[in-house]
Amino acid sequence: MSVVFEKKDDALVALLSGEIDHHTATEFRESIDCEFEMLRPALLVLDFGGIGFMDSSGIGLIMGRYRKAAECGCRIRVVNAPPMIERMMKLAGLGRLDVF
Repeated sequence: MSVVFEKKDDALVALLSGEIDHHTATEFRESIDCEFEMLRPALLVLDFGGIGFMDSSGIGLIMGRYRKAAECGCRIRVVNAPPMIERMMKLAGLGRLDVF
């Protein structure tokens, strides 16, 4: 499990890798929130390109970051999710949040 951050203009990109489950979701959340609080970007990008497995904890991770970002007037985007993970996100209703 790892998160690498890139700052691009007014965006913070979080490059996620590993697995997101109930064991790792807290570490992902804390890492992303810490960097988000320091930089206060206009856009938070969650790059799921390196995620090989995700359970419902990943949905909670996205929803929590969405709420946190919205409180600050920040937008959020989810990119590069593997097809099965993207399907899970859409079935969970994340498409209605306009994060893709």
